[in-house]
Amino acid sequence: MKILHTSDWHIGRTFHTHSTLAHLRGVFAALVEVVRERQVDVVVVAGDVFDSAMPSADSYSLLAWTLRELREAGAVVVMTSGNHDSATRLGFQSEWAGLAGIHIITRPDQFLEPVTIDDPTGPVHFYGIPYLEPAMIRHLFPEETLRNHEQVLTFAMRRIREDLAARGGRSVVLAHCFAAGVTPAAEATEVERDITAGGLDLVPIAVFGPADDPESGGPDYVALGHIHGRATLTDRVRYSGAPLHYSFSEAGKPRGAWLVDLTADRRAEVEWVGLPVPRRLSVLTGDIEALLTNDEFTRFEADWVSAVLTDQVRPLDGMRRLQKRFPHCVTVEHRPSVTVETDAASYGERLHQQNDHEIVAGFLEFVRNGVVQTEFERDLVAELLAADDLAEITA
Repeated sequence: MKILHTSDWHIGRTFHTHSTLAHLRGVFAALVEVVRERQVDVVVVAGDVFDSAMPSADSYSLLAWTLRELREAGAVVVMTSGNHDSATRLGFQSEWAGLAGIHIITRPDQFLEPVTIDDPTGPVHFYGIPYLEPAMIRHLFPEETLRNHEQVLTFAMRRIREDLAARGGRSVVLAHCFAAGVTPAAEATEVERDITAGGLDLVPIAVFGPADDPESGGPDYVALGHIHGRATLTDRVRYSGAPLHYSFSEAGKPRGAWLVDLTADRRAEVEWVGLPVPRRLSVLTGDIEALLTNDEFTRFEADWVSAVLTDQVRPLDGMRRLQKRFPHCVTVEHRPSVTVETDAASYGERLHQQNDHEIVAGFLEFVRNGVVQTEFERDLVAELLAADDLAEITA
């Protein structure tokens, strides 16, 4: 059975106020072509289908179009809700969607009943674990201790193994979490919403079974979501990442999905399938004149651009000027290439007992990150202050 593992679609998310729906539609069209050309049997989506709990009408339309195209290309779809989704809204009418081969798993107890799909070599059981907030589900299982995500997934996987032992056959688990083996500080971006109230709640890989041991009674493949970059924790436990870049911190991460060929003897043969990037993300560093004139930056003109300006003084109207060359420049940061160290005293403290000339000089140095007053500026300030003193005397 061929399975395409994807996650974190985040339909409806904006990129620095710009809609991503058109770009995402293009990526989904490429995903459909992969399904058609590689004869994929099942597409799994491991959470965060939408970006918010209240998706727009256009977001629903894009999801409906994508699911219809995937079904017409020949694939069954199995998806779960993530921490960005409203389980209720995503799961609305999921019973009827399941009859059409689109299985949307959102209820907190739905992982107990797998979606079973047959191929010529036998059944494959898909256990979808929707994002389960401990505080929201512990009343359903009062006999269990469910205080954090690790305990919740440990409980869910125990029940899944028990069910799988009775059913027999091959199996795939979908889950949405931070799994141990992924360093949150290195892998998480500002797009990935914290999944606990007090910090990241890591789930050990061992929760999903001994690494790469089909005889352990654990799943044959674990499709994870929540991290926006692809990651291989073991040969059987992987993150696919998001299909589209949603922040500049994701710029270097490839976009795609895992193609899993689950054999009759429970081996998961996995291949990475790349997806197109509709518009690259580039961080450009230099003074504003270099960015606007140097030929070396020509190849970035069609990209999403985050500009880091190294001018000693913040350029006036920098964004507007940059957008003349880079129409998709969306952020500008001023980071002078040379700064002067100052003492630890606050600006207010440094004003104490200073004369007017010193106050103006100190102010200019303060707002310009340590760049001191020039001789021309000093003479001009002296002239203006003298004129002001004369005006006061004659008033």
